[in-house]
Amino acid sequence: MVAKIKAAEIGATGVGKMFGQFTALADISMTIARGEFLTLLGPSGSGKTTFLMILSGFEAPTSGRLTLDGRDMTDVPAEARGFGVVFQGYALFPHMTVEQNIAFPLKVQRRSAAQIKARVAEIVELVGLGGHGHKLPSGLSGGQQQRVALARALAYEPPVLLLDEPFSALDKNLRAQMQDEMRRIHRETGTTFVFVTHDQEEALALSSRIAIFEKGHLQQLAPPREIYERPANRFVAEFLGDINILPVVGGRVEGRPVTLPGSVNSGDLAIRPENMGLSIAEPPGGNAVAARLTDLTYLGAETRLNLLTAGGVPLVLHHPTSTLPDGLAPGATVWAGWAPAHGLLL
Repeated sequence: MVAKIKAAEIGATGVGKMFGQFTALADISMTIARGEFLTLLGPSGSGKTTFLMILSGFEAPTSGRLTLDGRDMTDVPAEARGFGVVFQGYALFPHMTVEQNIAFPLKVQRRSAAQIKARVAEIVELVGLGGHGHKLPSGLSGGQQQRVALARALAYEPPVLLLDEPFSALDKNLRAQMQDEMRRIHRETGTTFVFVTHDQEEALALSSRIAIFEKGHLQQLAPPREIYERPANRFVAEFLGDINILPVVGGRVEGRPVTLPGSVNSGDLAIRPENMGLSIAEPPGGNAVAARLTDLTYLGAETRLNLLTAGGVPLVLHHPTSTLPDGLAPGATVWAGWAPAHGLLL
């Protein structure tokens, strides 16, 4: 059993970063809790990697303050922060074996030979590389190389582990396997993980909280379920998975009265595809809109349906394949309905 690492808490207050006249980050404030798994998510150029580099000390903020367990670390150099870092490219030493790669940071810390041997053996088992310790990186698969990079970063028991899209080079199946391993390793070590990805499903699967970035601004910071089911604004709603957005004017959608959550009766009504039902006949109750079926995509257990309302609003529905109406084909007029509780007025 691997001993728990003493995790750290990071605070960011008003952190900004300018590159010339370009604002990469604007007034980012958050507390990264001790031992949590925080994922920084956003499109390319949103500022998530810049924020990670500032946390690591490889970039200096233009403004703002960083703390580590309450102590100011804004000007502390990267090598003095003691964080583990895993980059996209692994950065393994090609002439060193797995065990030698993992031992390297421990030697830099001048630990004893006995301590190094024991810690390397422990961490090799933690990341599932038993029996591979004698191999060079060239003799390993991509997933195994990723494990070596992770093991090396965890070897000296860092209070914070920073990961910059570490699975980007892996295929889908291996990526899913590594996600399972990452959850297990986080649980067993107890250290604070800060993880950057552009993959929404990965963020939802791994994180205790997700920070959504866009154009240098923090749009929302919340647990995965809250981010998915209660997005703070339209950007978050549309960025994280498929969502349908229906304009509401005076309590009506395309002229039909609907039951809305809360007291506001105009705005953009957001409904996830899995929360919309399909029917051929007009359903009872007001929460439905007529639409033309434009396309069907068979995905095995479910079918993705693309619709277009009379008002020109595109909709996406995820429907169980086994209960699709017989003879349903593009061009058919159908009804898309939803329960009032499944709508969110943005």
